[in-house]
Amino acid sequence: MSLANLHGRAAWVFEEDDYDIDLIVGVRNIKITDVKELAALAMADYVPDFAATVARGDLLVGGENFGYGHPHYPAMRAMRHLGIAAVIAESFSPGFFRGETSMGFPLITCPGIRAATARADTLSVDWATSQVTNHRSGQVLALQPFSASERGMLEAGGLIPYLQRRLAAAKGATAPAA
Repeated sequence: MSLANLHGRAAWVFEEDDYDIDLIVGVRNIKITDVKELAALAMADYVPDFAATVARGDLLVGGENFGYGHPHYPAMRAMRHLGIAAVIAESFSPGFFRGETSMGFPLITCPGIRAATARADTLSVDWATSQVTNHRSGQVLALQPFSASERGMLEAGGLIPYLQRRLAAAKGATAPAA
């Protein structure tokens, strides 16, 4: 199995470094469990109708240490529900990166992406070439490839399916020949 290349619009470019993802839905809302309600609140403190502007396959672009703070899940649950396919950032907070990767959600490290992208630019991620292309400007940037385990988790759809596949493969390798 392999990862499907991504092609989508930059739904938002976060200008600040050390962005706390709880701000996506507002810290006051992180205990809401209804994903539809969370999605409706996404980015409302920035743009009141943000949720209505997102299309399936859109991408988020961030700066250094994106996901800083406590790695709470409501904000990215809301973004996934809206159709956000990935976050491309200069770098990620380690806890946020581990948490979202274990959920099967791609967080793509790409130095220079924030300066190279404006909101609504169309971006493509090509896993085979490890590149991100901005179709408005034609600029091509190198992305940091995933480790084998990170890629395996993303291909499987998360940590649990990844471990299940590994366990099944290990059992198959040790099964006695008939």
